[in-house]
Amino acid sequence: MWAGLGDSIVVVGGDGLWNCHIHTDEVGPAIEASLDAGRPRSIRVTDLLEEVEEERWVREGAGDEASGPSEAPLGPTPVTSVVAVASGDGIGRIFRSLGVQRLIAGGQSMNPSIAELVEAVDALDSDEVIVLPNNGNIRPVANRVDELSTKRVWVVPTETIAEGFAALLAYDPEAGGSANATAMEATARKVVPGEVTRAVRDSETDAGPVREGDWLGLSRDGIEVVGDTLSAAACGLLDLLVTEDHDLVTIIEGEGSGAADTRRITEWLKEARPLVETEVHHGGQPLYPYLFSIE
Repeated sequence: MWAGLGDSIVVVGGDGLWNCHIHTDEVGPAIEASLDAGRPRSIRVTDLLEEVEEERWVREGAGDEASGPSEAPLGPTPVTSVVAVASGDGIGRIFRSLGVQRLIAGGQSMNPSIAELVEAVDALDSDEVIVLPNNGNIRPVANRVDELSTKRVWVVPTETIAEGFAALLAYDPEAGGSANATAMEATARKVVPGEVTRAVRDSETDAGPVREGDWLGLSRDGIEVVGDTLSAAACGLLDLLVTEDHDLVTIIEGEGSGAADTRRITEWLKEARPLVETEVHHGGQPLYPYLFSIE
């Protein structure tokens, strides 16, 4: 429905209620297309041209300052603001467009400090703040921010970038922190995340023996697939995670991905899961050539 109108499409939900997000220059047609699928409400349009300075800061690698760009965002102060931990220029832009006020550089093997998170939270004008760690290793650090900050802080326990994107589709800047945290956590759990990375050492796993240099497909439950090639691990993981109940697979390309591998993955999906739509976006994240969001 939206495939020809824009990109950075994110859809999550179920039971007749869906939260949807798109980057497009065709605002009217995008809204009209949604009428064919249901009865849209709570429509919000953001002019991304007003965020050029923020995107420049994201492209420079999330900067050295935990608080982000020096200029305050336009518009009234939200009742609840959001701080997200992420890396990668494309991922940063999507988080900004979904409403994140502050980005902290971090992820696997590059955990931000408590001081960085507290500084980012305290720099916001809102009295209530949501923190999205987007990594299981960062959650324990994020959970300490509330006791050290001058603000009221809730941590939505997102362990992947895909869960962070999904959580933000339930974010309401005019609602309180508690209500936002409850809604965002529930929405985050509806998405099925997947990741592909490379083994740095030999080990034994439930998916079989792993040798240094093997490609690993990971789900919420851990290592699911061990592959000789990047595309083999990616397709093997999708074969396990994508079922007949799913409608959309979003592929986020990171460092180490390539056009040939992406083509093999999308062709596999077209053949093996012909009813599932596929979106491909540049994320630029390190260590994970591919992140998947399955909805």
